[in-house]
Amino acid sequence: MKHLLAALLVLTLFASCSKESELGPPIDYTVQNEKDINEFLTNNKLTAQRTDTGLYYIINEAGDGTQPNSSSTVTVAYKGTFINGQIFDQSTNAGITISLNNVIKGWKEGIPLFKTGGSGLLLIPSHLGYGSYDYKSIPGGSVLIFEIKLIEVKPN
Repeated sequence: MKHLLAALLVLTLFASCSKESELGPPIDYTVQNEKDINEFLTNNKLTAQRTDTGLYYIINEAGDGTQPNSSSTVTVAYKGTFINGQIFDQSTNAGITISLNNVIKGWKEGIPLFKTGGSGLLLIPSHLGYGSYDYKSIPGGSVLIFEIKLIEVKPN
């Protein structure tokens, strides 16, 4: 039994390090992301709030309905762009329904800032998005900007 537990521990450690060993250690984009976000805000004459984690957000419309928590299931209409304005993902106006347990950290933290009917922007540094590695069409280290409209919060 002791050997089985030791083997499982080694396998777990190997599996958790496999991406890093294949691609090298992650790059810290925090300083560059912060600079890029502040430059974007200045260039677009926007004022945003910043959380302790580095998430920037702008609430254009507060909404007056239910406020989700970090594990709520919500329906959200969104458009995701890079700093340069290029769209990388977009929902329909009807939005998508998803559990906040299954999204990037920036959404898990940012969506609960809105109430149903609310809208605004989330400016997500890479450490709250997809990190320093490429993910599908998103290059590693990318700042993600999401236009958000919170349509519904499902009852738990």
